[in-house]
Amino acid sequence: MKKINCIIIDDEPSSQDVLEQFVSNIDFLVLKGICNHAVEAKEVIENEKIDLLFLDINMPIISGLEFYKSLNNPPLVIFTTAYATYAVEGFEINATDYLLKPFSFERFLKAVTKAKDILKQDEDKIILKADKRLHVVKFNDILFIKSLGDYIKVYTSNNTLITYSKLSNILEKLPIKDFIQVHKSYIINTNKISFIEGNQIIIEENKIPIGKTHKKNLINHLNNY
Repeated sequence: MKKINCIIIDDEPSSQDVLEQFVSNIDFLVLKGICNHAVEAKEVIENEKIDLLFLDINMPIISGLEFYKSLNNPPLVIFTTAYATYAVEGFEINATDYLLKPFSFERFLKAVTKAKDILKQDEDKIILKADKRLHVVKFNDILFIKSLGDYIKVYTSNNTLITYSKLSNILEKLPIKDFIQVHKSYIINTNKISFIEGNQIIIEENKIPIGKTHKKNLINHLNNY
């Protein structure tokens, strides 16, 4: 099981300290940041590969619930709060777990183990938010991905999905042995290549350009894998 990158989002220093200590005691968790509010957290999520949030609900600027609803392709979330009244709404947005402060290390361990099990089940797939829905897409079904500015278009054999993401962020979530960036605007699934002709990759009926700076990496990738 790979390491799980997580961040703590909580405006109370005492709660931050407890969570930081608990995270340090779990060998499969890697703490990528501690944020005092949602705006600060958004920047971390956009620039780091984050798998799990420990998210307080009652915070300044924007509540944890509203913040999580606003995310495109959100990580898993474990809500942490002193208010039991939020529990129902937390689970309605598919929270992995809900920890009522103060909680024990044993209860924390149970919650993160649940997250680990979910991520292990999802190792061959990715969840994408498109058309106000969460789509579960298997890696093997992806043909290629195209950048559309602040969005990406994911092409599969049967469908296309447009979702808010940077190309670099989605690449971090894909298995390195199967996916590679071949152009500033394209990532391909190397298993789907029909053939390469000049500076173009043919995948089914699609022609994907190979960028000059990416061609050597592509050849090395194909030779290695």
